[in-house]
Amino acid sequence: MVLCPARPPRRTRTSNEATGATRSSAFMFPYFIMLIFCGIPLFFMELSFGQFASQGCLGVWRISPMFKGVGYGMMVVSTYIGIYYNVVICIAFYYFFSSMTHVLPWAYCNNPWNSPDCAGVLDASNLTNGSQPATLPSNLSHLLNRTLQRTSPSEEYWRLYVLKLSNDIGNFGEVRLPLLGCLGVSWVVVFLCLIRGVKSSGKVVYFTATFPYVVLTILFVRGVTLEGAFTGIMYYLTPQWDKILEAKVWGDAASQIFYSLGCAWGGLITMASYNKFHNNCYRDSVIISITNCATSVYAGFVIFSILGFMANHLGVDVSRVADHGPGLAFVAYPEALTLLPISPLWSLLFFFMLILLGLGTQFCLLETLVTAIVDEVGNEWILQKKTYVTLGVAVAGFLLGIPLTSQAGIYWLLLMDNYAASFSLVVISCIMCVSIMYIYGHRNYFQDIQMMLGFPPPFFFQICWRFVSPAIIFFILIFTVIQYRPITYNHYQYPGWAVAIGFLMALSSVICIPLYALFQLCRTDGDTLLQRLKNATKPSRDWGPALLEHRTGRYAPTIPPSPEDGLEVQPLHPDKAQIPVVGSNGSSRLQDSRI
Repeated sequence: MVLCPARPPRRTRTSNEATGATRSSAFMFPYFIMLIFCGIPLFFMELSFGQFASQGCLGVWRISPMFKGVGYGMMVVSTYIGIYYNVVICIAFYYFFSSMTHVLPWAYCNNPWNSPDCAGVLDASNLTNGSQPATLPSNLSHLLNRTLQRTSPSEEYWRLYVLKLSNDIGNFGEVRLPLLGCLGVSWVVVFLCLIRGVKSSGKVVYFTATFPYVVLTILFVRGVTLEGAFTGIMYYLTPQWDKILEAKVWGDAASQIFYSLGCAWGGLITMASYNKFHNNCYRDSVIISITNCATSVYAGFVIFSILGFMANHLGVDVSRVADHGPGLAFVAYPEALTLLPISPLWSLLFFFMLILLGLGTQFCLLETLVTAIVDEVGNEWILQKKTYVTLGVAVAGFLLGIPLTSQAGIYWLLLMDNYAASFSLVVISCIMCVSIMYIYGHRNYFQDIQMMLGFPPPFFFQICWRFVSPAIIFFILIFTVIQYRPITYNHYQYPGWAVAIGFLMALSSVICIPLYALFQLCRTDGDTLLQRLKNATKPSRDWGPALLEHRTGRYAPTIPPSPEDGLEVQPLHPDKAQIPVVGSNGSSRLQDSRI
């Protein structure tokens, strides 16, 4: 069965557990509705698409060559995400290394980088720099938060020491050498795990996908035993029914499902292409999607039990300490960990979990790009030198990530996160769904799945693919436009030129679709535009199962194949035919995909 790490959510993709879980229960009902009617069906579609053709995100568009631009758009999105995502991993590495000490460096306000407004939660005397009498009330932090504009030591450690944050996105300042070193470590680890493709990464991910559950369970057991944990969990579970009818809640829920499962990134198609032809990807899709979202819910208990304890310690409401994105993963939660006994141990476990989750997703992103390049070139030399392609992509990713380790790096990281992989994913997914169901034809695709799995897709999925899921995707797109607000980071408002760059990044993936469609129309034979359009959208001659033994029915060759006629389509490269392992059901099968 396909293994699945928790996918990162939309705003900032540190980990699904670490950020996607910070939602109120008003969000949960729409969340599960969107999972059932959009998330699982799209997940199944992409897995079956890649598995049937045994091709990556470019090769699968033999189904309708005119829409190959969708595959290029997926590559562009994966490139953007792969660049900044490893920067997030490198920051987790930095915090992991910084936790190897007796006292966490963000626990107190007595460090050279701390400002006079710093107010720690461990030592009341540090909060006022010794100017207040010892008889002050226990909720001193609460009072200071209102009078002195309290900033926590973890926030100042993040902003003033780790990032040395500049005052503007255009002011790059210096490259933070510690972050640059950690970025190099991140890319080296990713390359070494992918040096032999799925032969090596397939073994690594059995650890990176399962060990985070061990860490989550350890943190959960510790969290629920803390004073105030119940308050945090109740805040997490208590319904806010007044928000159920808000359109924004439903739009956010649909977006979270969409980004959490990784639809339209190209990774699902790529990794599914390594499955055996008759692998039950329907079963995999249901299990993985439900497990992914159940993990997010489970992680919510872990997060809010700790945040409840922190809120109880500070004497404030849980909503005051809850955060999202980098503010949760690198500020709020690390500050809460300082309140635990043996805090460096819990910090090590937490950031080690983030690193494993991040690496799992980064494997998928890099393999998507490498597989697409190898598939597209397709000659014998590049098949044998795939390791060099992987190295080249890793080196390029490292070099392009260097600006994100500067003092303005976090501004650019959030800009890429909000624009490069936002509405473009929605457009790509919508066009993919429409092209398969209405251009290639739903009946043809249902027959393909029946030939592959032995049964047609269930009626529920047929309805979702044809009507419900495209409507929901369109719904997400509309609300992405309606609810658009210019990007900000804390109190910093991005300048117009930076927002324009963000829109250009978003359009750079979407524009691949019409540009390639025009290119394909120009090179397709036909006397009229309509004839060219028909020829450009119909499946190419080599569309279908990769191995001749699976080409039955309408894909069966009418004459005995020969090397010259091109009817015998081989797998992408030897990895897809020569990696037998034992699957979860005990049967011999190809290397499981890592989604």
